[in-house]
Amino acid sequence: MSHPLSRVPVLGKFVDERFLEHRRRSTGAAGIVGALLAVVLFEYRLFHDHRVSWDLLSVALLMVLVKMGMMVWYRFND
Repeated sequence: MSHPLSRVPVLGKFVDERFLEHRRRSTGAAGIVGALLAVVLFEYRLFHDHRVSWDLLSVALLMVLVKMGMMVWYRFND
């Protein structure tokens, strides 16, 4: 099945399997960097400012839970 962007005449020659794989990889890397940044900021505020930043902790934990949940889902359903 072709990607919807491949039907646009100008984009059709640029949207192929490599493009979609690069998009998938870059999105995964961005998610990991975002989670690491949340953890680093949480630890900085904890050790430097001596306060718990619950919002950053919840973002980091949610990202970990979604990642683990999706890994389990794909393991049993793919």
